[in-house]
Amino acid sequence: MALIDDVVLQVDNALRTLSGSRTALRDNPASDVAEASLSEDEQVHAAGLMRVNHTGEICAQALYEGQALTAKDADTRSSLLSAAQEEVDHLAWCEERLVELGSKPSVLNPIFYAASYAMGAVTGLLGDKVSLGFVEATEDQVCQHLDSHLESLPKDDARSRAIVSRMHEDEARHGTEAISAGGMEFPRPVKNLMTLISKVMTETSYKI
Repeated sequence: MALIDDVVLQVDNALRTLSGSRTALRDNPASDVAEASLSEDEQVHAAGLMRVNHTGEICAQALYEGQALTAKDADTRSSLLSAAQEEVDHLAWCEERLVELGSKPSVLNPIFYAASYAMGAVTGLLGDKVSLGFVEATEDQVCQHLDSHLESLPKDDARSRAIVSRMHEDEARHGTEAISAGGMEFPRPVKNLMTLISKVMTETSYKI
């Protein structure tokens, strides 16, 4: 029965994540920021970047859920699920911003979710030290993406910038906490390989 319960819970989490029914527990950091008048090109570009961020949060949910499923230690599992809850906030904020920009999430999200979930589960099977190290390496990649988005977003799009800036703070903290919890530091060549793989997601979700 425990196995069945886990499967039902995981399926429910996936459906809620992909359906857009997740709600943030924290206030949207852009709630008090005025909307700017963007050109059509600026709006399309901002929407593309926020769609990439939204897909990244879809992947984060799947990774954390997969890792938590196969985590060996209860504290590690709790830490992963706690970080995942903050990622739910990011997911909801990005989706709200996409609506404001007159756009939609990537149609490829179910594929990215499934691939990320499998990757997270396999990583968890390799041990908590590797799993937590993977969190830090992933968050390092995410922070690099967010840095590039802050540079690339239209200068007047303060609402998107507010969301991306808060996400950057959270992601950097998640990486630091993962190492503090016993995660191994991945070598730079491994992180570089992860960067190449992540380009598949960023380049496709920007457009589709």
